[in-house]
Amino acid sequence: MGRPSRALLTRERIAAAALDVVDELGADGLTMRALAERLGVKAASLYNHVESKEALVDAVSQLVNEEIDHTPLADPDWRAGLAGYAHGYRAVFLRHPNTIALLARRRVEADRALRGYDALLGALGRAGLDPADAAETAAALDYLVLGSALETFTAGFTREPDGYRPEYPALADALSGSFARGGGASGLDGRGFELALRLLLDGIDGRASGKTADRI
Repeated sequence: MGRPSRALLTRERIAAAALDVVDELGADGLTMRALAERLGVKAASLYNHVESKEALVDAVSQLVNEEIDHTPLADPDWRAGLAGYAHGYRAVFLRHPNTIALLARRRVEADRALRGYDALLGALGRAGLDPADAAETAAALDYLVLGSALETFTAGFTREPDGYRPEYPALADALSGSFARGGGASGLDGRGFELALRLLLDGIDGRASGKTADRI
């Protein structure tokens, strides 16, 4: 038999399979053995393409980062651009919530990720923030996006709203009121994110306007 026209394994194929494993089994489920089984190969053969588990996680991180769209940050309307970026950023991690535990504490070294943060900080600078405020706002945006993708507000409330009466009337009223706006628990979570993002953008606007007033 001749040699196959395409290699059975590539680094890209291994990374894509690893991301699938994390999506399905969580960060703890990503082992070389589980990945080899997914690909139908021996675990030892993976090391011809990824030298270690750390390198494998780096490859998964690269895949996830490639899904984040940074183009909204170039919008001349900084508020629309930041909102568009935040929505897209959150959508990626809503698709891959299990990667947050795997990637959140890793060093930011990949060129694409660094360029993304550079674009974000540039957009915040154009919004009127000084570099220190821009850095802290970028951190706040990370907390907002990743926190909302990792854990929903409503996940812990397993009863119907009226099931919390009469012991917790304020909670029952709040849940009932939000559910009445539509979408049930997911609607509440979505609107909670939108409110937090709007407050963050308002805060940027207020701080930038205040600095402008100080300079006049």
